[in-house]
Amino acid sequence: MIVGRRLKKAELYTTHAEKETFLLAKKLAKDFKGNEVVLLEGELGSGKTIFAKGIASGLGLRDIHQVCSPSFTLVNIYQAKFTVYHIDLFRLEKDAEILDLGWEDYLGQGVVVVEWAEKIKFKIDGIWVSLKIGEKDRREIRIQR
Repeated sequence: MIVGRRLKKAELYTTHAEKETFLLAKKLAKDFKGNEVVLLEGELGSGKTIFAKGIASGLGLRDIHQVCSPSFTLVNIYQAKFTVYHIDLFRLEKDAEILDLGWEDYLGQGVVVVEWAEKIKFKIDGIWVSLKIGEKDRREIRIQR
């Protein structure tokens, strides 16, 4: 467990295909109010970007194919029911680089989705989603609100 997380409620899910992971995220996003922070953590290939696509779909983004991992651009912005700020910290190593990104300016301006959130070493409240790879296409997903 990473220090600084406030555990309010934890939900555990098992999905058996990318589509199920996508649908879980879509269902989660349906009740969003437009100021949520979703912090995705998990190893490479665990489904973080699929989860981000599901969130965008749940918020009404029509073309989910535009949702891709912003590893090189660092931030992608999508217009849905609420603006979605999709951030990827994969290439950032130092705390200063993460802070210099200025992503905290997006807080309260829409839904912020952060991939590789385990790199954040400062306290931040949000919905923490941990994705773990299981056998075949199975994913163990823990959502903490």
